[in-house]
Formats: sequence, structure tokens, C-alpha cells
Amino acid sequence: MAVVYTLLVLFLAVFVAGFILLVIGAMNFDFSNSEIPPGVNEPVKLRIVHIILISRAVVGKILENIGICSQVSFVRYMQGRKALGADPKLFIKDLWFEKVPVRIYQPKVPSASQRRGVMFFHGGGWVFGSLETHEKLCRSIAKESESVVVSVGYRLAPEHKYPAAYEDCLNATAHFMKNIEHYGVDPNNVIVCGDSAGGNLAAAVSQTLAGRSDLPRLRAQILIYPGLQALDFNLPSYQQNRGVPLLLRERAAFYVLQYLNGDVSNLEEVLDGSHIPIDIKLNYRKWVSPDNIPEKFKVRGYEPHVLLDCTTEVFETVKRFCEPNLCPLLAEDAVVHQLPESFILTCEYDVLRDDGLLYKKRLEDNGVRVTWYHLEDGFHGIINSFNSDWLSFSSGKRGLDNIV
Repeated sequence: MAVVYTLLVLFLAVFVAGFILLVIGAMNFDFSNSEIPPGVNEPVKLRIVHIILISRAVVGKILENIGICSQVSFVRYMQGRKALGADPKLFIKDLWFEKVPVRIYQPKVPSASQRRGVMFFHGGGWVFGSLETHEKLCRSIAKESESVVVSVGYRLAPEHKYPAAYEDCLNATAHFMKNIEHYGVDPNNVIVCGDSAGGNLAAAVSQTLAGRSDLPRLRAQILIYPGLQALDFNLPSYQQNRGVPLLLRERAAFYVLQYLNGDVSNLEEVLDGSHIPIDIKLNYRKWVSPDNIPEKFKVRGYEPHVLLDCTTEVFETVKRFCEPNLCPLLAEDAVVHQLPESFILTCEYDVLRDDGLLYKKRLEDNGVRVTWYHLEDGFHGIINSFNSDWLSFSSGKRGLDNIV
């Protein structure tokens, strides 16, 4: 019996040691492909957050390889397991708008008039994120701006591919606007808001509603470091910030491919720019081009990228990247000029920075009023870290204050 016990202990020790070595090896690989530039806000904190995220992903991959659960399921579970209690300043309720789960935050303080309504779409690369991951952010927006906030739990990829997330956000917003009298909200003061992938969804929903005559006009759109195009992953910000946490260039392309069709086999072509025919790229170059980025954003080592053509087979798999509901930067001027007043937040050390800059230019060129706030020391995902206990970032709070 003692021999069996000893062997069992040895087996567990070897297993744990091997597990740790696998985690360390994978983390070292990710570290070798990442960097934190000198201008990043609170770099030590950012590195710690990055370590936590890498560790979570690596453990999930190991669990997937040994058949316990998928990596995506594990990461989602870890993201959403910390539940918050009741809030003394808010009424919080989970509902369904049509078939879409939502969480409504209503201030308890009485209001003499109808409130502002905010439809909030969370980020997470269309693969991660939930009502729980953005709970603190939505509570803060509701309290600080005294607004009714509706957080939308849209379907996620790769299980639910494009246009599932977009359709859920659109349907939830339309339902809210059609039943707005139940929530004490001014029908002429509804805003769509989202961060990262949620910013993409907010832009797409805003464009669609601009053409709807059966619903009130949106008051505004708030786009927090949005991803708005998938034609060019070699814009200045993609080159300069390719290895900056929390969103590396390769992961940005990975997520949009997961959203598109759940298949990342064309990842290299997308990164190289050989996934869209040259004639189509040239057609959109008036909107998606480094030429439209102010020169001051190109000084950090940008090198012009050679246009590459693509095969018919590759384009067939990704041709929906040319649809504005997936890539709102490609919408026609006739749509863009109808859009409501807009707020765009960008971060200097973010691969998606130039998506926001290009959209800002498109909106302004079409007569849309834009408020732009740029975090010179910010990185992707910083807003959601505004109140993360000892891993809070001061510039994240500054960004949130401007959003409010």
C-alpha cells in the first residue's frame, strides 16, 4: 500500500511539474512576442494583467488538450465567476428583449424628467465578454451619468458567427426603443455605446438605425477603441503596437476571423493583406488608407506596406469583410452623413487606434459632429480596468470620466 501511495505522489508531482513547465513555456512564448513601450500608462500593472490573461489562456489550452473542456469555455468561466452584489444606488434587473438577454441598470434617485437611455455592447473580440465582465463599467456609467443603461448579452463566436452578434444588438435596441415608456427614458435621448468589438457593434447598429423611419433617431453613438475594418492590418497603429498588450495584432485578426466564420485558417493571408483583391482595396482606399492618418501618428516606426493581391479561394472565405454591418468603416457616404453626434475614444498604444482615427475623419467629412478623446498613455482595454482594485489604471478612469 505504501508503494502505491508513493507512486501516486510521484505521478502527481511529475504531472504538476509538467503542467507548470507547459504554462511557463507558453507564457515565455507570448512574452517574446509582446512589448510594453515606454509611454504606456503604469507598465508594471499592465505586465501583471498580461501575465494573468496569458496564464488563464494557457491553462485553458492544456485543459482542452486533455479533454476536460474547451479553452474558450474555461476563459469565459474565469471571466464571469466574480458576481457583484446589490447596489444601493441602482435597480438592477435581468430581462429578455425578444430572445436576447439584457441587464438593466436604473438609478434609484428620483428624476424630474425622462432619463437618457444607453444601450451598451460589451467588448471581448466577439468571442469573450458577457454581462458580468462589464458589470462594474455599466454600473458606473448608470450612476455617474444618471442614465438607464441596458447591457446586451449578445451571442458569441465561434458558436454563433456573424451576423448573430450584430442582429442581437440591433434587435435588443429596437425592442427597447419600441417599449421605451416602460423605463422612463426619453425616446429622443437614446445612445448606443460599446468598447472594442462592442464599439464595432454600436457603429453597425447606429448605421442601420439611421435608415429606419419606424423608430426615433438615435441621440448619439459612443465608440470606445472600436474595431471598424478588416481590410488592412498593416496600418500605422497595427505596425507600431503589434506586440502591445492587451490586444496583439495577430489576436485582432484572429478574433475577427472567429466572428466571421469560426475559421482562422486564413490568418496569415489576413495579416499579410493578401485576403482582399487589389481592385477592391483600391476602391476602399479613399476611406481605409494610411494617407488619411495624421502624420504625427506615423512617427513611431511606420513603414508603408506593399499591396498584395489574393486568390479567388481566399477571398471567397472572407468576402463578407466588405459588408458594413461587419466593417462599419466601409459604409457609403449616404449612410455616414445620417449618423448622430459621435464620441470616439482612442488609445495611442492600441492596434485599433487608426480604425477610430479613420472613422473620425469619415464622420467629420460627412458633417457629423465628433468629440474625440485620445489617451496618449493608454492601451487597448484600459477603460474596463478603471476600477479593478489594485490593478486600476488612472488613465482608464480619466477616459471613463470623459465618456460620462
